[in-house]
Amino acid sequence: MYTGMLIPLDGSKTAEKVLPHARYLAARLETPVELLAVIDIAELAAQVSPEKARFLNTIINDGERQSKEYLSKIAATFPGRGVKCTIEKGRAADAIIGRGDADTGMLIAMGTHGRSGMNRWLLGSVAEKVLRGTANPLLLVRATDEAKSEGEATLKSIMVPLDGSEIAASVLPMVAGLAKNLGIEVELFRAFNIPYSVYGTGDGYYAVNIEELINEVGNEAREYLEKMSAELKKLGVAKVTCTTKEGFGADEIISLGRKNPDNLIAMCSHGRSGVKRWVLGSVTETVVRHSEDPVLIVRPG
Repeated sequence: MYTGMLIPLDGSKTAEKVLPHARYLAARLETPVELLAVIDIAELAAQVSPEKARFLNTIINDGERQSKEYLSKIAATFPGRGVKCTIEKGRAADAIIGRGDADTGMLIAMGTHGRSGMNRWLLGSVAEKVLRGTANPLLLVRATDEAKSEGEATLKSIMVPLDGSEIAASVLPMVAGLAKNLGIEVELFRAFNIPYSVYGTGDGYYAVNIEELINEVGNEAREYLEKMSAELKKLGVAKVTCTTKEGFGADEIISLGRKNPDNLIAMCSHGRSGVKRWVLGSVTETVVRHSEDPVLIVRPG
């Protein structure tokens, strides 16, 4: 399924909130795990006063020792197969992306901050840089106050938001593999909305029959999901359900996830070319920032 799982950790509780989902996936997919700590020497040097600069090497060595002890402690919480612990020097985002570039079949799993404050990511802009810069599949878990770092998570289903595009649908083969290996169902979801411009002509009259238009668009959305459902079943997924909802994409995805907890939301993004924007506009980014479910982001093949 995946060649391995890379879990960057910085010692914070926020970063550790990804661990229950990482343990769940590693155990069921039998995926090798690598824990990664990055020592940013430039950042350390900037924080060290001039009179203590001569002790910088000692500070770096202490940081390596502490990181090794910390990662070893976390590694012991993963049952079964051995866990590799890696310590690198450099900028965190560059190190993470570099490890991914060396093995594009590896899943990168990270925790992110929630909606408080300035909506910043874990480690400042590190997770955001990884999110925009890596070609690897990326699992992001929002660190809510209720989220735990101990034990294993539980996943009951995989929710796949689709918008009718080939890019969005390119996530389906990976979803099929996950669903079969985890023994869980898949829920295909499509939100649709009618532009405000068609609701009226400006003089109180409807430009079209709104009820008929909503029914027509809704039927097209359901027919599309049924077609995608058939494709998943051909790939061996035992149970697939289809859900449509009138509304805005990100809002309805987040709302559905809250009504049916313990989902994995799987979405496809654009690659690294161009302006690196997400499929569905800003929908994927909004879901990552606000969803209470883990979000798996996959680059199109």
